[in-house]
Amino acid sequence: MHEQTNGALRRDAVGLREVLFQSVTAMAPAAAVAASIPAGAAFAGGSLPLAVLIALVACLFTASCVAELARELPAAGSVATYAARGLHPAVGFLVGWGYVFVEMLVPPLLLLQLGFTAAGTLHEEWSSYPADLWWPWSLAGAAVIAVAGYLGVRASARFGTVLGVFEIVVFLVFAVLLIGEAGDANTLSVFDTSHTAHGYAGIGGVFAGSVYTVLAFAGFEAAASLAEETRDPRRTMRRAVLGAALGIGLFYVITTYAMTVYFGPDRFARFGASGEASWDGVARASFGFFWVLVFLAVINSTIANANACATVSTRTAFALARIRVLPRLLATLHPRHRSPVAGLALQTVVAVGAALGLGFGYDPVTAYLLLATVIVTVVVGVYIVVNLACAGYFLRAGRAGLKPVRHLLFPLLGTAAFIPALLTAAGLPVFDFVTELAAPVSYAGPVVGVWMAAGVVVLLALIRRHPERIAETARVHLDAYEPTGHRHEGTVPR
Repeated sequence: MHEQTNGALRRDAVGLREVLFQSVTAMAPAAAVAASIPAGAAFAGGSLPLAVLIALVACLFTASCVAELARELPAAGSVATYAARGLHPAVGFLVGWGYVFVEMLVPPLLLLQLGFTAAGTLHEEWSSYPADLWWPWSLAGAAVIAVAGYLGVRASARFGTVLGVFEIVVFLVFAVLLIGEAGDANTLSVFDTSHTAHGYAGIGGVFAGSVYTVLAFAGFEAAASLAEETRDPRRTMRRAVLGAALGIGLFYVITTYAMTVYFGPDRFARFGASGEASWDGVARASFGFFWVLVFLAVINSTIANANACATVSTRTAFALARIRVLPRLLATLHPRHRSPVAGLALQTVVAVGAALGLGFGYDPVTAYLLLATVIVTVVVGVYIVVNLACAGYFLRAGRAGLKPVRHLLFPLLGTAAFIPALLTAAGLPVFDFVTELAAPVSYAGPVVGVWMAAGVVVLLALIRRHPERIAETARVHLDAYEPTGHRHEGTVPR
């Protein structure tokens, strides 16, 4: 069976449910609750629920911008298309270049977490299992993700939906148990500044904690990459992006509140991602065998997140390859499943190579931190550009539909909210609560710098030899739909 090197992705393959869970699983809610959000406890202490609430509001500003642009420009290129149309085609190319890069690094990041989480837990239960035998689990996860992606968006999205429902249900049930066990200790004081960590008193500690919790929201925009494969994308994309950000944000607030009141707000500053003062530790100590469900939910979350981000990376690469900004080979589609098989093959090679190479070169935990820092640095930068692109698009191309609050105020507030997160991810100590990163995690900045410099070189070469290719990033092909479901023919002019 020959592969097709041109054509379109499968139309009308998925609906709101699958697209919603594309964003939900890309946010990795279980893994974020168990690992990312607790990092903010060192600053916000028992006021961490307030920090999460602030982060939710901040992320909703950017989610609104993504939703507005996704409704106007339902394209597989997603953030690259938004930047090209809202700012400039060259900016769109660089956003797409960086976005494909980091989204291809998310699967190896999650494969590393899958490996060391599974190996560590098995070693803890059965000491005969080697704690450093993590790599078979990473390879198994890579195989699952590759098969799901090969079978096409319908299979991949439905697989992600099942995984996403499981991890959310487990942690919500656990949260209800914690709130019930807390009894009279339940208090709304965790939503004020009275329980911040020592040295980070008042609102400063809460904002410091919210910087770290903002990072747990990364991925809410992932639904936008499925626009060309979604029924009624102009309506569905907006509902999915906003629904994922709001729904999972409230999930974060509920679960963080539950653990804070159960563990104790005044001693919550020592809560973390591992050991007795962690979700796994509390489950083991107080809820017997329930820790197994928590463990499975976190493992499930790594696979679901890797699956969602592999879908994002291959679709974005397909969109850029289709207009020959990236190698044309990446636009190759499977004739039956309509999956971008060349991009999937490249994604699998990168995932396995990066996970094993960095995992053995350092250790899986250090490799995880290095990749996480690289990813967050670029993703937060992309969010800032998308905020600006929202304002630019509606000022330049959509003035008739300009809404000052949605299209000007929200982009401004979203940009302001993400600047501290960007500085934190990059390890730039502009604020007192931003600490410098230790090596090799500090290598993240140079890695990002080298990659983006390479993107500038490629951009300049394309502008010189094939300027029409860069201009093409600002066009939406046969991927735009009217709200009624009727498709535009041809291209949408700039």
